[in-house]
Amino acid sequence: MRVSIEVLYKILKKPHNGKKKICDYPGRPDPAGFDGAGGKTWARVDLFCNSIHCIPMKTESKAFKSLFDIVVRLRAPNGCPWDKEQTPSTLRGDLIEETYECVEAIDENNPEHVKEELGDIFLLATMIAYMHEQKGLFSVSDVLETISEKLIRRHPHVFGNVNVKDSWEVLENWARIKVEQEGRSPKDSALDEVSKALPPLDRAYKLQKKAAKLGFDWDAPSGVFAKIQEELGEVRDELGRERIDCSLLESELGDALFTVVNLCRFMKVDPSTALHRANGKFTRRFAHIEKKMKETNREMKKENSAAMEAFWQEAKEQEKR
Repeated sequence: MRVSIEVLYKILKKPHNGKKKICDYPGRPDPAGFDGAGGKTWARVDLFCNSIHCIPMKTESKAFKSLFDIVVRLRAPNGCPWDKEQTPSTLRGDLIEETYECVEAIDENNPEHVKEELGDIFLLATMIAYMHEQKGLFSVSDVLETISEKLIRRHPHVFGNVNVKDSWEVLENWARIKVEQEGRSPKDSALDEVSKALPPLDRAYKLQKKAAKLGFDWDAPSGVFAKIQEELGEVRDELGRERIDCSLLESELGDALFTVVNLCRFMKVDPSTALHRANGKFTRRFAHIEKKMKETNREMKKENSAAMEAFWQEAKEQEKR
């Protein structure tokens, strides 16, 4: 739990199990004091059965300054050879990988793992920003100031006097602010707002969400299911041809995948997250097969597919327990 010193004092003064527990630590700041960055001084409080344990915390500004200084040191002439060789382009894959690892940690509901993966993302974002600063294109502080200004500008219902009824009005305001205040030209199509640089699965999802907001949507899941069956039927027809047209087969499979993504979107399931979980299940079950095949002195080959299928089913049953 994270509280300000003012709230901390109130907690410490309250009776706990009939007793007052006062916890002091060296260098405790004045309750009314502020840190050097102009923000409140914070402490982390762990509530145990009969006591309160206080741990002084770094402020966010000091913690980020430490990270920034490390990045600068790594990229310095006498820094790390590997880090100095990196460019924004070479770190693209790492950024995507760390993002998905963070998603996995969130799915695991593992705070320590989430903290570690978020740190990796902070590192890569800071490193890439500093690379641009080294070239004189923009600074790391420019990046932070730009996002801060954007957040304030796009939340007039929080930082200004605009009133909104719901999140739909918030999104409507954002679209208007982009054009009226940020000078972005209106797109020829609403779908032009979806980046072409997104991975295909994510782009399909966002394209469908954008179209659905404008009323182009199914009335019920049954309609999407019927469409999936239709698309799979076309795939089956193509596979039944004496001479398969690979280009046409690719097109039909793409339509089928697109429609499955639409079902995910309709049921409010993120397809990337769903597929990420499926990848995890496959990996765990396949590892079980490898382990069991090794224990029974069998080779991983087609001739032993029956045994591998049995171990696969065994892994599935174990996951249900």
